[in-house]
Amino acid sequence: MSEPVDQVAFRGALSRFASGVTVVSTVHEGIDHAMTASAFTSVSLDPPLVLVCSHKTSRFHAAVLESGIWGVSILAEEGRDDSAWFAHRGRPLERQFAEIKHRRGVTGVALLDASLAWLECETTAAHDGGDHTILVGSVVDAAVREGPDDPLLYYRSHYGRIVRSPESEKTVYGGSQ
Repeated sequence: MSEPVDQVAFRGALSRFASGVTVVSTVHEGIDHAMTASAFTSVSLDPPLVLVCSHKTSRFHAAVLESGIWGVSILAEEGRDDSAWFAHRGRPLERQFAEIKHRRGVTGVALLDASLAWLECETTAAHDGGDHTILVGSVVDAAVREGPDDPLLYYRSHYGRIVRSPESEKTVYGGSQ
């Protein structure tokens, strides 16, 4: 049997992976639940599937398992304060969206305005992932914000911004800029 992984080294290694920032939301029994998540990724294009990881002891975890629906707001730079709010443990559950600009999606979940894109999902699978549950969702709706597209990034416990390379900006999906 191998030696246990050094937790400081493990956390340090994971912190070196830059990621985008999302707020994942659900609504259960008329109450909104949300969490900030960087553990989010696409799974499949056909059918459209994504996944997010939820800590098993969080309030969000029980609510999303019961509701079976969730929204993903892929945050823009201006969503930094929203991200920090939904990352804060112990915030009041009732009215946690009161000061957050948002709209309701087709599934009824709250979707944050300070976002570049939004997805709404129905849970198709939930897998054990140690102290987290890996939620796989079938995407039932998707939208993209037109205009400035500066993402909120997270690296080594700090928010960051993208530095664009002129060489990579020559084309975008669907043709030239």
